[in-house]
Amino acid sequence: MERAAVFDVDGTLVDTNHLHVATWWEAFRQAGHTVPMHAIHRAVGLGSEDLVARLLGDGRDKDQDAELSAAHTALYGQYFDRLPALQDAGKLLRRLHGDGWTVVLATSASGPELSALRRAIDADDAITATASADDVEEGKPAPEPVEQALELAGVPADRAVFVGDTVWDMRAGSRAGVRCVGVLCGGIPRADLEEAGAQAVYDDPAHLLARLADSPLRQG
Repeated sequence: MERAAVFDVDGTLVDTNHLHVATWWEAFRQAGHTVPMHAIHRAVGLGSEDLVARLLGDGRDKDQDAELSAAHTALYGQYFDRLPALQDAGKLLRRLHGDGWTVVLATSASGPELSALRRAIDADDAITATASADDVEEGKPAPEPVEQALELAGVPADRAVFVGDTVWDMRAGSRAGVRCVGVLCGGIPRADLEEAGAQAVYDDPAHLLARLADSPLRQG
């Protein structure tokens, strides 16, 4: 029976979380908002609309949301040609593909950003499908991105594992009924990932690959 390995991308396979923090901080600054970087970091992984709402609150001028998102996209876009994959990210996906897992990405990225992330990972031969922001009504921590990934893979929740780096990933995976694996390379503490639903936590893709035999993604 098929098995699906579903992966978040930013902070999980590509080392981009702090680029998002810096570019969101600048987008807020340009719009006249002072938002601490540590608060932005904890919100990374949410879709743009949810991130802005979390950081500025319900009393904000919501007409400014699209402008803030566009500013962040423009600032972050300056890095598209040099986004750094985390160590062994592509190797991990190829190993899982070779072991019979259906590999699917579940990300809030879309369009040119998603293309840049996939170029950084450089493992398109191992990736069966991608559930992007364009495919869902609600982003993480809603389960819809993971559920969409499972639909693309044609695999039930009890035959899937979701790997991510934020509490939003762990909550989305838990709500979708899949086993969740956390990685620390996005900068979120182990205890927070475990509290949000991670059944196992690894340092980064390289660590997960090295420990694959005794992980939730083991063969068989």
